[in-house]
Amino acid sequence: MLSKKLEAALNAQINAEFWSAYLYLSMSAHFAADGKPGFAHWFKNQFDEEQQHAMKLFNYVIERGGKVDLKPIAKVAQSWQSPLAAFEDTLVHEQKVTAMINNLVTIAREEKDYATESMLQWFVNEQVEEESTAQGYIDALKMIKDNGFGIYTLDKELKARS
Repeated sequence: MLSKKLEAALNAQINAEFWSAYLYLSMSAHFAADGKPGFAHWFKNQFDEEQQHAMKLFNYVIERGGKVDLKPIAKVAQSWQSPLAAFEDTLVHEQKVTAMINNLVTIAREEKDYATESMLQWFVNEQVEEESTAQGYIDALKMIKDNGFGIYTLDKELKARS
């Protein structure tokens, strides 16, 4: 059984993951409207992934006898000046999520909830990948700058993400 403190923290994370999904769906819509189907596809996949993260936590709370407490999703940005700006926002956001996950691990340790700490290790590892991926695209976009062919080529690459 989850402590009330850990249950509340996990619920906050569930809601944060759904907000993340909504943010990435907004990015997908932005790039679809901007004629960049590969960027739209990549961010749509991020949307799907964030929903899966939320549901992993959702199911865990229920499995441990807790109660899920869903909150309204706060407004997200609707547009970005460039693909680089979107990926920079992505990195900043993922760094915030990493801090939240690390805080969950800290609470699990304080509460001596080793099952939850173990489950959270998957998220710790996932965040390393999330930050690294965002940074990789930032680096690529900084090299590309405003080169139309470079953006076109990266758009094609992003569209291939499964």
